[in-house]
Amino acid sequence: MDRIAAMRIFMRVAELQSFTQAADSLNLPKATVSTSVQQLEVLVNAKLLHRTTRRVQLTPEGTSFYERCQDLLSDLEEAESMFRTDSAQLRGKIRVDMTVPMARHLIIPRLPEFLATHPDIEIELSSTDRRVDLIREGMDCVIRVGKALEPGVMERELGQMTTVNCASPAYLAQYGTPHTLADLKGHYLIHYVQYLGARPESFEYFDGEKYRELKLPSMITVNNIDAYQAACVAGLGIIQCPVQGVRSHLDSGTLVAILPDLCAEPMPLKLVYPYRRRQAKRVRAFMDWLEPIVKGYLA
Repeated sequence: MDRIAAMRIFMRVAELQSFTQAADSLNLPKATVSTSVQQLEVLVNAKLLHRTTRRVQLTPEGTSFYERCQDLLSDLEEAESMFRTDSAQLRGKIRVDMTVPMARHLIIPRLPEFLATHPDIEIELSSTDRRVDLIREGMDCVIRVGKALEPGVMERELGQMTTVNCASPAYLAQYGTPHTLADLKGHYLIHYVQYLGARPESFEYFDGEKYRELKLPSMITVNNIDAYQAACVAGLGIIQCPVQGVRSHLDSGTLVAILPDLCAEPMPLKLVYPYRRRQAKRVRAFMDWLEPIVKGYLA
């Protein structure tokens, strides 16, 4: 048994929570994937995966072994490349997650620069508004708004995203332009949630001492940023969001900034990545390239 290959197969099954999907992604027969994991479990004398008819999940032992495999494979890559001086020789996949607007408008347009320098690196880019599980989903790094809640991760502070209150000209023509907190009576807030059915946030504002919330009715609740902005442009209510994300709408006049003294708390933006004793060189290179781009975006 090729232990290194077996570790990579096991990690892919754990990340995709499926033997079938792992086999497809690795271009291997499903029987080969299943046998490799079984042989690995015999080798380490532990059940690594809990299999059901619907999904595959890591056992506690499997989680510990998965993290150790990441370290071992990173060490192996480090050893293989320790005498290389040409940055173009960095190779392998980098799995990263960020929001759709950041991917579309900021990172993807600049990716040719990075890949021209590192032609043997392949990027797997996930764009989602939900909070991904870095360990379970095998992410090398994510750009995240807010705090990192899960254990076993590290952070690089990238800056603060200043927030703004927005509405469309059509909405303001119908409901009036609010200038004070009291003026919000009779107005609507577009609710944003990560998962439909979750409790939506209220209108957040700073009262001079601390941030408070004011409940406002809503005509629509959405669960992604594109829909959030589109609903505002359509005149369905007020949104509170980072100014960077709506700058083009503000510049073009499709959205108007309102209540400048009653904005929500600035949002911290961070580069979050799993804690490992040795970060793969390709991942360090990508994060070092990513950091000044995002900081420049926030400036």
